[in-house]
Amino acid sequence: MKLLILGCGYLGERVARGWSGPVAALTRSADHAARIRSAGWEPVAGDVCDPALSLPPADVVVWAVGLDRTAGRTMRDVYVEGLANAARQVDPATRFVLVSSTGVYGQSAGEDVDEFAATEPRDESGRVVLEAERTLRAMIPDAVILRFAGIYGPGRLLRKMEQLQAREPIIGDANAWLNLIHVNDGAAVVRAASQNARPGTVYNVSDGAPIRRRDYFSRLAELAGMPAPVFNGQPGPRPANRRIVSRRVWAELELIPRYPNAFIGLEDCVTPTRAG
Repeated sequence: MKLLILGCGYLGERVARGWSGPVAALTRSADHAARIRSAGWEPVAGDVCDPALSLPPADVVVWAVGLDRTAGRTMRDVYVEGLANAARQVDPATRFVLVSSTGVYGQSAGEDVDEFAATEPRDESGRVVLEAERTLRAMIPDAVILRFAGIYGPGRLLRKMEQLQAREPIIGDANAWLNLIHVNDGAAVVRAASQNARPGTVYNVSDGAPIRRRDYFSRLAELAGMPAPVFNGQPGPRPANRRIVSRRVWAELELIPRYPNAFIGLEDCVTPTRAG
C-alpha cells in the first residue's frame, strides 16, 4: 500500500520509516524535499493551504501537520482550511488518518477521560482542533481520528532540561496530571491504525499511564543529572488536569507500547550531564 504523509516531521518521519510499502511526503521546502528523497521516499511539493495543491493518489493518507509559526498563517488556516483543502482531493474510499489532540477535551479536575467523554475544549487551540475533526468527519465519514496526548522522545526535551539546569521555576501545578506518548509508540499506532482501525473510529493515543508533573520533571532531572525541579505553583496557560484513558487503541489495534510509562520512556531520551 502506498502511504502519503501530510506533515512529515517529528512524528510523520517515524511513521514513514516503519512503513513497508512506498511512501510519498508533502513538503514546502527544497531542503526538506532533498531529505525525503535521500530516505528513499517521494517528495511532493506543495502547501496544504494552497488552493492549487495537487496530491498524488495513495492507499493511505496520514495528516500529521504541525503549525509553522514562521509561515504567517493562523492555526485555523492550517488545521481547518488546510485540512479541508487536502481532504477535497482524497477519494472517500481512501483510508484517511488524522493525527489530532486530546486538547479537544476540557476536563480539568483529574477525571478519567475516554473517547466517549464530552469534547468541550476551554482554549482556542482545542476549539480549532475540534473544528478540524468535525470538518474532516463531514467530508470523509470513515476517517480515523487519533487524539494524541503529549508526544515526547529524543530531541524533544532540550528546553525542559535547560530550565532544570538553570533552576528556572516551572509554570503550573506540580500535582496536575500529564498524559504522554513516546514518539516511537505513537508512530506504531499511526501505522496500525492506517491498516487495521475500524472506519470512522476515534482513539485516544497515550501510554495509558498518566504521571504527575512533579514526578515527570523529577525523573527527567534524575536521569539528566540536573537539579530537582522547582515549580512556581501558578496555573499554566493551558491548565489541563485529566487522566486520558487509552485502553481502546491498544486493545483494538492489538499493540503493546514499547514505552508503557514515562519513567521508562525518558531513559531513551536523555543523555546524562553534570549538575552545575
